Amino acid sequence: MADLIADMFTIIRNGCRANKNEVVVPYSKLHVEILRILLEEGFINNFTIDSEKKPRRITVMLKYSKEGESVIRDIQRVSRCSRRVYVSKDDIPSILNGIGVAILTTSKGVMSDREARRKRIGGEVIGYVY
Repeated sequence: MADLIADMFTIIRNGCRANKNEVVVPYSKLHVEILRILLEEGFINNFTIDSEKKPRRITVMLKYSKEGESVIRDIQRVSRCSRRVYVSKDDIPSILNGIGVAILTTSKGVMSDREARRKRIGGEVIGYVY
């Protein structure tokens, strides 16, 4: 059984460590939603969906600081195929006192920890980015 989200996180983590400008990940609707959150939170520059070729792919433009360090210090998978991690609206984690982001999948869609707190809904914790 393959964990496609963990694979995507590994591709992004390795691209950041190798100082790549962009990386290519397989396409899925969940990947697009996770990348949308990373874009909104300022962890990546942009992403594009290549719809011309089959299988479809997503090109992710990584973001670096002026000193050349990656904006993404670490990206890790929390809930796995073998061990799901669910949180209630009161137990949503705060990553590094708000510097990082927890990505959750809820009944209202995929969202960041800040948005889930604002909407007062819990869900499954996909991963942490800081």
